[in-house]
Amino acid sequence: MFECFSFCTETKQYDCDMIPISDDNPVRSTSYVTLIVIVLCVLAFLWELSLGSKADGALAVLGFTPDTLFHPENALSPWLGIPPAGTILTSMFLHAGLLHIAGNMLYLWIFGNNIEDAMGHFKFAIFYLICGIAAALTMVLVDPASHTPIVGASGAISGVLGSYMLLFPRARIHVVIPLWLLFYPFWIRAVWVVGIWFAMQLVTAALTPPSEPGVAWWAHVGGFSAGLLLTPLLKSRDVPFFGPVDHRGPWGRG
Repeated sequence: MFECFSFCTETKQYDCDMIPISDDNPVRSTSYVTLIVIVLCVLAFLWELSLGSKADGALAVLGFTPDTLFHPENALSPWLGIPPAGTILTSMFLHAGLLHIAGNMLYLWIFGNNIEDAMGHFKFAIFYLICGIAAALTMVLVDPASHTPIVGASGAISGVLGSYMLLFPRARIHVVIPLWLLFYPFWIRAVWVVGIWFAMQLVTAALTPPSEPGVAWWAHVGGFSAGLLLTPLLKSRDVPFFGPVDHRGPWGRG
């Protein structure tokens, strides 16, 4: 449910086994940047819906195609004069379907507000954009000749998860596991939620040909790695690594 898509006329979706719905990690200030990103993504998605059958063409033009970074002559006609390199940014606000954007925005809201609180609004905005750029460049590294456009915010959000792993691994995340028609809720430490998620991305990326349309697994790996590297540089000095120590158990509230 949390994916960056290599876009094609038939994208594939992968469901997440654990779906986070909240955390017990309060923030000290309003998360303006996180809210603005969510609003922009939702507005962009509504715009996509308004295009009807032309939406695929818009995503092909505004999504990021790795091959065009070094061969801009292969790019489709630019929209509003946006160069191929500029589509790295536009692609971060586009999504390939309702589940795609819903999953991404859910993760961004749960984890992004705490990272914004830990960095401050301006530094978080820079952090988010750089992680998204790093995710796109990772796809260039693993498949530079790819002609498949990539869309989705999850490369940047993967960086948010990397930062959360460093700063708040002891925070408890309220997750649900869907089994058939039933949803089983429980609390689990963030280190397990994020750790299991990243392990799945890494293994699946290693086993999936990067040229195969569907989820851009390596973008997640690249964004996550960028988040780990940038967090020590951008976090506020009063925010410690690995969160405050408590003794309420590794899984539940008790």
